[in-house]
Amino acid sequence: MKFKIKYLIAIIVLASFSSIGYGFSIKEENSPKANKFIGFGTLGLFFVAMPLFLIKESRGKSMKDYMLTNENIKKMQGKDHKNPENQ
Repeated sequence: MKFKIKYLIAIIVLASFSSIGYGFSIKEENSPKANKFIGFGTLGLFFVAMPLFLIKESRGKSMKDYMLTNENIKKMQGKDHKNPENQ
């Protein structure tokens, strides 16, 4: 059975949010342990889930289309590459 990466990302995000929530819920009783849960949840979101999501979404796309080059700037502005008539 092939495991899809979107399910892995969803599990990591849910685990990270639940870790952060659990850390905030025990903040009053055990502050050092709560800070660890909050920190690991944040690390899971930003250093594991986000890169996996970006890799999944950028597969098969050309980075040249998203770079800010003169050609792409002219396309966005709607200008043609032709010279004006008076020159």
